[in-house]
Amino acid sequence: MEQQGTDDPPTVTTKQRSPRSSDVATRPDDQSVAKANEAIAIRPKRGKLTLLSRRIYNVFLYHAQQQGVDRPSYSILLSELIDDARFTSNNTELLKSHIRDMQATTIEWHTSGGNARQWTSTQLLGPVVIDEPGRGQACTITWTYPEPIRDRLVKPAQYTRVLLEISSQMRSYAASVLYELGARYLTSPGRLTMREDVIWWASVLTGRSDITSVDYRILHRDTIKKALVELDTLCEDFRLEVVEHKRGRKVEELQFRVLPKPQASLAGLRDSAKNVFDLELVERVITIGFKRGDAQDLYAVTDEGALRAAVEHVEQRMKNSGLPPLNSPAAYLRDALKKQYAGEGEGGKPPAEVAVPRPSFDERLQRLREEWQHHQSSRAKALFEEMLEGEKAAHIARFDDERLSELASPIAKAWRRDGVKSRIAASSFFRWLAGAMWPGEVTDKQLLEFAMNREP
Repeated sequence: MEQQGTDDPPTVTTKQRSPRSSDVATRPDDQSVAKANEAIAIRPKRGKLTLLSRRIYNVFLYHAQQQGVDRPSYSILLSELIDDARFTSNNTELLKSHIRDMQATTIEWHTSGGNARQWTSTQLLGPVVIDEPGRGQACTITWTYPEPIRDRLVKPAQYTRVLLEISSQMRSYAASVLYELGARYLTSPGRLTMREDVIWWASVLTGRSDITSVDYRILHRDTIKKALVELDTLCEDFRLEVVEHKRGRKVEELQFRVLPKPQASLAGLRDSAKNVFDLELVERVITIGFKRGDAQDLYAVTDEGALRAAVEHVEQRMKNSGLPPLNSPAAYLRDALKKQYAGEGEGGKPPAEVAVPRPSFDERLQRLREEWQHHQSSRAKALFEEMLEGEKAAHIARFDDERLSELASPIAKAWRRDGVKSRIAASSFFRWLAGAMWPGEVTDKQLLEFAMNREP
C-alpha cells in the first residue's frame, strides 16, 4: 500500500519463489524452446492468432519438450503459464479466449523427404483443461496437440532455438514472428528468408486468415516498419531489413535479410527514441473513451501497429464535421480494429455485435491488480533513482545473487554490460525490486486505497 508521510524506502526482504510443477524438469538458464521450423511462419487458414496466443503457444511447447514426447497430454501450474508468458494477470477468461483462438485456428503443415511429400491440415492446439480445485489450492492447465503433428512439435527434426525471455518482450505480433524468422535464418548461408507474395506475408505477420487484398504501403507503414524497429531495439544478436521484389512499380513479393549485429554494441537498446512501450498510445485510447484499465488491456492484446492505425482512423473520424457525431467512439474503435479501419459504420452508430459486456467484479478487480503491479514497479524505479550509490549497489548485488542465474542468456549478458540502462534487462530488475521491497500479495484494502487515490 502507498505509504504517506515518509521518505524512507522500505526494508528489502527476500521474497520466496512459488514452487514449480513437479513434473517439469528444471529449466535451462536460457529457457529456450526448440520450435519446429514449420511452426514459425504460420499462415492461418482459418481463425486468427494474437501476440498473447503466440506467447502461450511457445510456453506450452517449452514445457511439453521438458516433459517428453511420449506423453499424451501435458500439465503445469496455471501460475507457471501466466509467469512464463509474461501475462501479468490472473484473468482466466481472457486467457481462455486466446486458447479458443488457437483451437479454432487451422494450419497447413508441409513436409518432404526424398521424393515423398506430405500435406497435413490440422488445428494448432488440441483439447485444453483448466482445473480449479477450489480456494487455496493451485490451479493447473492441461493441454494436448493434434496427433498428426504432436511428434513434430514436441521433438522436431529441424528446429530453431527461440528464447522465451526475448519473445515475451515483443509488443507486436509481427515483431514476434520476425524475431523467430531471424533466429532461424541467422545461420543460413544467404541469410535470406523465404520469398512469398505480399498477401502471404500480411497473413503471417498479422496472424489473420481473412486477408484477401493488401495495400502494401499501409502494411509497410503500420506493420513491417514498426516491427523492424521493435526487433532492432530488443534483439542484440541481429536485425532484419525488408527486401522488396517489384513488377514495375508494384511490390509483389517480399523477403527479409538477416543482418548480424556487432556483439559489442547495445546502442539500439540505449536509444531513447526507440521506445516500443508506447504509453502515449494508451493515453490516446483513453481519450477516445476507454477506461484506463480497459485501454491497457486492449494495448496488451492487440498488435501495436494495428491499434495505432485504428486510433488514427477514429481520431480523424471524430474531427470530420461533415458526418454525424459518433454515438460511442470507444465502440467505433473496437469495430475499426475488427474491420481493419475499413471505415464502415460512418453514420456513427456502432454495429450491435461490437457491444462489449460489462466486466464482472472479479475481472475488474484483476485489472486493478495489474495496474497496481505496474505502479509498484514504477515506484520501485523512482525510489531506486533517488538512492545513494551504495544503496543502489547493494540492491544490484542482491539481484545478481537471487535472480541473474534465472535470466535468459542474452538478458543476463545485457544486464552485465549495461545494468539498469539496459531496456530489456531493467524491467526484470525493477519487477524484482518491487517484489523485494513490498513482498506478499496485495490486500483488498490496499487495492481499494490505490483505486481511490489514483488519478482518474
